[in-house]
Amino acid sequence: MMRSQTAPYWWLVVPALAALGVFYLYPVAQVLWLSVTEPAPGLGNYTTLYESQTVRNVIWRTTWISLVTTVFTVTLGYVVAYALAQVGRRTLVIMLFAVLMTLWLSVLIRAFSWVVLLQTNGLVNQALIAIGLIDRPLPLLRNELGVIIGMVHFMLPLAILPMYANMSGLDRRVMQAADVLGARSWQAFWWVWFPMSRPGIIVATLLVFVFSLGFFVTPAILGGGRVMMLSEYISFQFQETLRWGQATMLASTLLLGVLAVLAVATRFIDMKRLFGARG
Repeated sequence: MMRSQTAPYWWLVVPALAALGVFYLYPVAQVLWLSVTEPAPGLGNYTTLYESQTVRNVIWRTTWISLVTTVFTVTLGYVVAYALAQVGRRTLVIMLFAVLMTLWLSVLIRAFSWVVLLQTNGLVNQALIAIGLIDRPLPLLRNELGVIIGMVHFMLPLAILPMYANMSGLDRRVMQAADVLGARSWQAFWWVWFPMSRPGIIVATLLVFVFSLGFFVTPAILGGGRVMMLSEYISFQFQETLRWGQATMLASTLLLGVLAVLAVATRFIDMKRLFGARG
């Protein structure tokens, strides 16, 4: 009886599953297949992971930049999300609009805007010189610093929104209770508010880190070819050297790396409860 009642709902999911299989699973399977068959069958492409110093450097740089980006993004995003959870209704609408507006802008527009701001004669260097902090322009482009700045800016909404969603559902009466019991403001924050907001921090960290690992446009523009992350290196192998086997191997490695991160996270976190799939 229960099966007959739930069966119609499964039919509603079939079109989405079919689209997922055709437009995602099948292309991913092709990438995995090419990685072990091009130019010759076997795991020869994967030996590059420990034989090529260039590949190891690219993977390390991608991981390092992604970690730094995640730390700064989640930290700054937490401050903004906390402010969103504390302000009044009218200010909240304005602040949320400012956060969401960055998602509506093209990633290319944002990347080239940072090029204008961070270049030698850009607004940032001119402002620092005008207030006397520096004597000569700082190198803010075509290096890791410029890439991290651009990536943090792009990833901030991905960190702010899940953390704000978590904080907006917290019971603020526990903070009042902590105050009544004699806790100072910083004690109430660290011992009460911060632990309750931890699920939002975990979601934001996973989202930002996973997106950062495969990010392409901003590192390519702000890095100027001098800071080559894994996604840009894969594109180079596809378009310039035509080494499809190595390119698909790196893409498969990136996919497996993301799945490994999620697998490790599931050992310590109830992912279903974290993302709201189970109460």
